[in-house]
Amino acid sequence: MYSRFGHIERARNVFDKMYERNDASWNNMISGFVKVGLYHEAFGFFRKMYGYGVEASGFSVASLVTACDRSDCMLREGLEVHGFVVKTGLICDVFVGTSLLNFYCTYGPVSLARKLFEELPDRNIVTWTSMIVGYLDNGDLEEAIGMYQRMRREGVCCNENTYAAVISSCGMLGDELLSHQVLGHVVKSGLESNVSVDNALISMFGAFGRMEAASYVFDHMDEHDTISWNSMIAAHAHNGLCEESLRYFYWMRRINKEINSITVSTLLTACGTMDNLKWGRGIHALVVKLGLESNACVCNTLINMYSEAGSSADAELVFQKMPDKDLISWNSMMARYVQDEKCLYALELFAEMIRMRKAMNHVTFTSALAACSDLEFLVVGKIVHALVVLAGLHDNLIIGNALITMYGKSGMMIDAKKVFQKMSNRDEITWNALIGGYSENKEPNDAVESFKLMREDGVPANYITIVNVLGACLTLDNLQKHGMPIHAYIVQTGYEPDNYVQNSLITMYAKCGDLKSSNYIFDHLAYKNSITWNAVIAANSYAGCGEEALKLFAKMRCAGVDLDQFSFSLALSVTADLAILEEGQQLHCLATKLGFKSDHYVINTMMDMYGKCGEMDDVLKLLPLPINRSRLSWNILISAFARQGCFKEARETFHEMLELGLKPDHVTFVSLLSACSHGGLVDEGLAYFASMTTEYGVRAGIEHCVCIIDLLGRSGKLAEAEIFIKQMPVPENDLVWRSLLAACKIHGNLELAKKAAGHLLELAPSDDSAYVLYSNVCATTGRWEDVENVRTQMGSNSIKKKPACSWVKLKDKVSSFGMGDQSHPQTEQIYAKLGELRKMIKEAGYVSDISYALQDTDEEQKELNLWNHSERIALAFGLISTSEGSPLRIFKNLRVCGDCHSVYKFVSGIVGRKIILRDPYRFHLFSGGKCSCSDYW
Repeated sequence: MYSRFGHIERARNVFDKMYERNDASWNNMISGFVKVGLYHEAFGFFRKMYGYGVEASGFSVASLVTACDRSDCMLREGLEVHGFVVKTGLICDVFVGTSLLNFYCTYGPVSLARKLFEELPDRNIVTWTSMIVGYLDNGDLEEAIGMYQRMRREGVCCNENTYAAVISSCGMLGDELLSHQVLGHVVKSGLESNVSVDNALISMFGAFGRMEAASYVFDHMDEHDTISWNSMIAAHAHNGLCEESLRYFYWMRRINKEINSITVSTLLTACGTMDNLKWGRGIHALVVKLGLESNACVCNTLINMYSEAGSSADAELVFQKMPDKDLISWNSMMARYVQDEKCLYALELFAEMIRMRKAMNHVTFTSALAACSDLEFLVVGKIVHALVVLAGLHDNLIIGNALITMYGKSGMMIDAKKVFQKMSNRDEITWNALIGGYSENKEPNDAVESFKLMREDGVPANYITIVNVLGACLTLDNLQKHGMPIHAYIVQTGYEPDNYVQNSLITMYAKCGDLKSSNYIFDHLAYKNSITWNAVIAANSYAGCGEEALKLFAKMRCAGVDLDQFSFSLALSVTADLAILEEGQQLHCLATKLGFKSDHYVINTMMDMYGKCGEMDDVLKLLPLPINRSRLSWNILISAFARQGCFKEARETFHEMLELGLKPDHVTFVSLLSACSHGGLVDEGLAYFASMTTEYGVRAGIEHCVCIIDLLGRSGKLAEAEIFIKQMPVPENDLVWRSLLAACKIHGNLELAKKAAGHLLELAPSDDSAYVLYSNVCATTGRWEDVENVRTQMGSNSIKKKPACSWVKLKDKVSSFGMGDQSHPQTEQIYAKLGELRKMIKEAGYVSDISYALQDTDEEQKELNLWNHSERIALAFGLISTSEGSPLRIFKNLRVCGDCHSVYKFVSGIVGRKIILRDPYRFHLFSGGKCSCSDYW
C-alpha cells in the first residue's frame, strides 16, 4: 500500500521489520522505488535480493527495465538487464519482453526493438502496440502502419491504445484514405466511444484541417478528459484558428477541467504571430499565476511563441530566467539567434553549452553550422565540423546537408563537394544544397552538371532544385547554353505552373539580359501574387529600367495585390538609384500608412534612399538606436556619410560600430574604403585594407581592390596602383583597369593609360569607356592625331560613345538635355540664363579651364564648347523653373567635368541656392560657393 501511494520510506520501514519476506515483498519494494523515480536504488535493492538467493521474477525484471526506460540515462544498465533476461530464460515472459521493447524504442534505434520483437516467443496485444508506438515516437510512420496491418493479418485484436497510436500515425502521414479504413476498423470493434480513441480522432481530423469532423467527434463524446480539451485546442491551433483555441480554453476553465502544461503550451503555439501576440502575453501571465514558469516544456513554447511573433527580446528573457534548461531550450534559443542573423550570439551560446558539458544533438550542430554560414565565421565553422566528427554525427544526413550549405555560403565549394562525396546517404535536400552553393558562387557549369548527376542518381528534382539551377544563369551565354534548355525541361516535367519557378524564370531572363522574355512570361501568367509582382519589378530594376519598375509597382497596387516589405524595399531601391526624392517620400508615407514603418528591411531601404538623394538629416531621423542597429544599418550610414563627403563621420561611425561589438563585413569595408578614396585619405585607406583580413577576417574582394586602385590613382600614386594590381589577392577584371585608366586621365599619364586601355579592351572588347577614357587622356595631353585614331577604331568596331545627358525632374515631368541641346520649348530663356550666369561668375573671378574641352579647336571655341555641356544647360533650366531659395536637383549620366564643377560652385554662391548634382559616381552638394567633395572626386 505504502509503495503504491509513493510513501517509499514507510514501505521500507515495514519491509525492514518483516521476519519473513517472499517474492511479492521484494517485487513491491523494487516497483515502489521505480514509481518514485529512485531508479538506482531499485537496482541496488534487486542486487540485494539476488544476493539473498531470492529468484528474480518477470515482475521485478520488468520494473528494472521500466526504470532504465524512464531515466533516459541508463542505457548501460538496460543492456545488462537484457543480458540477465536472456541468461535466466525470462525472455519468454511477455511482460519482460514488452518492457525491453519499450526500452529500445526509447533509446533507439527502433531496429533493435524490431529485432527483439521478432525473437520473442510470445506476443500479446501490448507487445504489438509497443512496437507501433515505438515507430510512431521515432517518426517511422509508415513502419507503424505496416506493423498494424501485419497485426491484423495475424488475427491479433486491437485495443484502444493500438487504435490511438495508429490514428495518430494516419494524421501525421496525411493519408485520409487510410484514416477512413482505420476508422471503419474502430467502429467495427466497438471502440468509437472510447475517450483515448476519440482524442486521437480529434487530433487526426485537426491535422487534415477538417475542423467540422473534429468538432463532431468532440461534441458526441460521452465524456471529456483534459486530453480531449487539449486535442480540440491543438486542432484549432494547428489550423491557425487562434480565437477558436482560446474559446475552447475559456469553456474548459468554465467547467473546471484541469489545466496542465500541455494546455498552455498548445495555446501558446497558436499565438506565435504579431497579431496574436497580445493573447500570448496573456497566456504568459496565466503561466506565472499557475506556477508553471519553471516548467521546461512551457518555457520552450514561450521561447518559440515570442520568436515566431518577432519579439526576440522577450524570447531571450524567458530563456535567461529559466531555472532548468533542457536541450530543446538551448536549441530553440540558438535557432532564434540564427534566424535574427545574430550569429555571434548563437555561437556564444554554443560555446557555453560546451563549457557546461551540456548534451547536444544534430539540431544543436545544425544551428551552429547555420551560424557559421558566412566567410567571416569560416574558421569557427571548421571547428564545429571537427566537433561533429568527434560527436560521431558526421554520417547524419541533416548535419551533412548543413555542412554543404555552410561551405557553399562561405564560398568554399571545394570543401562543400568533399562533404557531399563522403556522405553515405543523400536526399533531394543534399543535392539542392550543392546546386544552391554553385549557384550562389556563380558557377553555372557546375550547378547544371550537378543537376544532371542528380537526375542520373534517381533523385527527383523539386521546385527548389529548379529555382537554384536557374539562379546560376547570369549571362547571355548562360541563357543560351543552360537557361533555355532548363526552361524546356520545366515545361516538359510540368513545373511551369509552380509560382516559385515562374518567378525564377522572370528573374533569370532579366539577369541574362533578355528583359523582353522576362516581361512576356509575367504578362501571360493567369495568376499573379505579390511574389510574382516583386520578381518582375526586381527584373526591370536589375535591367536598368527603373521608371518601368515604379510603374509596375503602381500597377501592382491598382491590381489590389497586397504590398509587402519586399515590394517597398524594391521600389525604394529604384527611387534611390534614380535619386528621385519626391517619389521616395511618397513611398515612405505609403509604407508608414500600411504599417511597415518599423520593418527592418523597409527602414534600411528608406535610409539608403534618403542617403542617395542627399538628405542626410532624414537618414539620421530613421536610424535605429545603436543598440538596435543591424550591421546593414551601420553599412548604409557609413555609405551615406561617404557619399555626402562626410569622411570624418564615416570613419567615426565605423569605429562606433566596432565599439558596440558588431563585426564589419565585406560591404562595410567597401563603403569605408570608398570614403577614403573620395576623401583622399590614402594612408587611412591602406591601413583599413590591411586590417580588413588580418584583424576582421574579411577576405579581400574585387570591390575592395578597385577602391584601393581608385584611392592610389586619384592621389597620383599611379605606379603604386599598377604594382597593387599585379599583387592583388583576386583576379583582375574590367573594373580594375577602368579605374586605373580614369586616374591616368586625371593626371595625364599617356603611357600607363595606353597599357590600361589595352588590358580593358582584352577583358571587355565592346566597352566604349576604354576608347573614350584613352581618347580623353590623348586629348588632355594634346595628342590629337591619337584622338582621331581612337575614334576611327571605334567606328570600325561599331562602338558608339554613350552621349552625355543631364536632366531635371520637376513634379511629374523630367526635362532632359544633351550636349548643346536646343530642342526644349524654353531654349531661348535657357540660353539667356546661361549668358547671364557666365557674365556673373566671370565678374566673381571664374576663369574657364579649357583642358576639359576635348576637341582640337582654338581657345575661344573650346570655352564655347564647355558652355554647351549638358549639366550647364540643365542648371540654367532648373534656375528659371524653380522658386528662389529652394534646393535644385540635377542628374547626369556621366562624370561631371572639372570646369562644370567650378561653374556650379560659383553659381551656388552667387544665387544663394543649394544645388545637388548627382553623377554615376557620387553626390556633389554645392552651397555657398563650396562643394561637399572638397574638389576631390
